[in-house]
Amino acid sequence: MAALDICVVGLGYIGLPTASLLATRGHRVHGVDVSQRVVDTINRGEIHITEPDLDVLVRAAVASGNLKAALQPREADVFILAVPTPHHADYRPDITYVEASAVAVASYVRPDSLVILESTSPVGTTERVAELLMEHNPSLRGADGKPKCAVAHCPERVLPGRILYELVENHRIVGGLDARSTDRAVEFYRGVIKGDVHPTDARTAEMCKLVENSFRDVNIAFANELSIVCHKLGMNVRELIKLANRHPRVNILSPGPGVGGHCLAVDPWFVVWAAPDEARLIRTAREVNDSKVDWVVDRVREKAARFKNPVIACLGLTYKQDIDDLRESPSLEITKKLRAEFADGVLAVEPNVKDFPAFPLTSLDEALRRADIVVALVPHKEVLRIDSERLKEKIVIDACGAFK
Repeated sequence: MAALDICVVGLGYIGLPTASLLATRGHRVHGVDVSQRVVDTINRGEIHITEPDLDVLVRAAVASGNLKAALQPREADVFILAVPTPHHADYRPDITYVEASAVAVASYVRPDSLVILESTSPVGTTERVAELLMEHNPSLRGADGKPKCAVAHCPERVLPGRILYELVENHRIVGGLDARSTDRAVEFYRGVIKGDVHPTDARTAEMCKLVENSFRDVNIAFANELSIVCHKLGMNVRELIKLANRHPRVNILSPGPGVGGHCLAVDPWFVVWAAPDEARLIRTAREVNDSKVDWVVDRVREKAARFKNPVIACLGLTYKQDIDDLRESPSLEITKKLRAEFADGVLAVEPNVKDFPAFPLTSLDEALRRADIVVALVPHKEVLRIDSERLKEKIVIDACGAFK
């Protein structure tokens, strides 16, 4: 593939690795972010998020001269929108960031440009992007009322901690607003990744990502509900799951304190919002996983009642192990709820986060020394290495399976 001018909007967990990868492949990449701090950090060849080997990739991309960050877009052959898509308090999808990014790039898009939405989005968002492009740049509107530029959706499919590997190796789903857009986007990704590229239409591509994450959320909900049932019946849920999984067609996941992250805790609600009367199982799974937070808090509260002034160590705040990502983290929510009740009697341990403004962080060693109750919330490698001797005189609540 010949070198392209590429504009990547959003330099977070998806946008920055994508921009850096494209730059090291010889493309001229203009990264855009709303934060001056993020822009300055990247232009120094440094990173503002934690991801294995990303610092090396960004440093190489910037040093090559192929990656530059700025606050404003510029004209390009390809535009990639990689911005957050959260939901409102009532679970309605919030595509404000997507809409803002489409408006921001509209005047820089040419009729021969390719615009790709990578943000996980509710069905119909890619069409909304096209509408905004034409509204804010009338030269993009064809005689048939459709965009002259190619517009497609290609949802990201990466796991934090493995982003750089999965960006290249994972299969991708690409859906355009029309056949021409699909073909353009498929050609682009086939020149970038090693995984297969599967063409479809934009709405199916949008729904595919939502279905993938809803499937995972439903299966986690089964494990989480099973842990609640087993607690009531006095059983060891992890022993039960280990035995049940010996069946050749059973594969129950491991229960935890809930579900977090930018995808699993959010995306199923997009399906529920689109079909509220039909998506009954998906809604129930979301409710089960969300309720696990209060269930864990209740277990801690029961044990804390034994003490006059209990000291509670919460081990882990991120939504999964060995990363610094706090988005939608059930562990963080549990710790906040416990601190609201027990104040400074709750010691928060998070080895992957350096600066946390909400409340002080405590070292793992100090937390284990002072705690009456140890609550394992995230199986970080530091937590897994805890000597069992240090837990003998403690009440241990293992919400994540860190301790055998």
